[in-house]
Amino acid sequence: MFIDTKKKEINVKIVYYGPALSGKTTNLKVIYAKLNPKFRGELVTVDTKGERTLYFDFLPVEITLAGGFKVKFHIYTVPGQVFYRASRKLVLKGADGIVFVADSSPERREANIQIMQELSETLEEQGTPLGTIPIVLQYNKRDIPNALDVETLQADLNHLNAPYFLAVASQEKGVFETLDAIVKLVIKKLTSKAPV
Repeated sequence: MFIDTKKKEINVKIVYYGPALSGKTTNLKVIYAKLNPKFRGELVTVDTKGERTLYFDFLPVEITLAGGFKVKFHIYTVPGQVFYRASRKLVLKGADGIVFVADSSPERREANIQIMQELSETLEEQGTPLGTIPIVLQYNKRDIPNALDVETLQADLNHLNAPYFLAVASQEKGVFETLDAIVKLVIKKLTSKAPV
């Protein structure tokens, strides 16, 4: 978080984290498409030929708080492929909030667990343990016929009992509910730190 008192601007970083092809980029594309252009910047995407995010997606979204402060939410996704761990660490650095996008496919269960473990380890290394940063979980791809049941996903991933949402990001379901929840948690933490 960076606060510029002269410009009355607060810059906040939210990172969408999760395994490869879980729907992180789809979430950002839906948000970008549906937001009023006056409240959003450009969507920057770096893709490989296989339509996977190579480095990150970045979408600045702006809202105004009471007192005239503008909050700019810089929303990123990380590459989910295993070999991009260093890139994930870099994008995660300085995050003020995290959306963990899990894939509901049974064959992706282990990938969900591994990347959640990695997230926890990386945050610990960066000095912001998982329980100290706002996090929301999104269980995506709920439309597949053999989707993992919510109890299994919760047991595997949600040891903090964080808010979670069921989603089909490709159909725009659950995308804005997830975004709304993380924004509220981040603002709540931000205002609790604000000087009186």
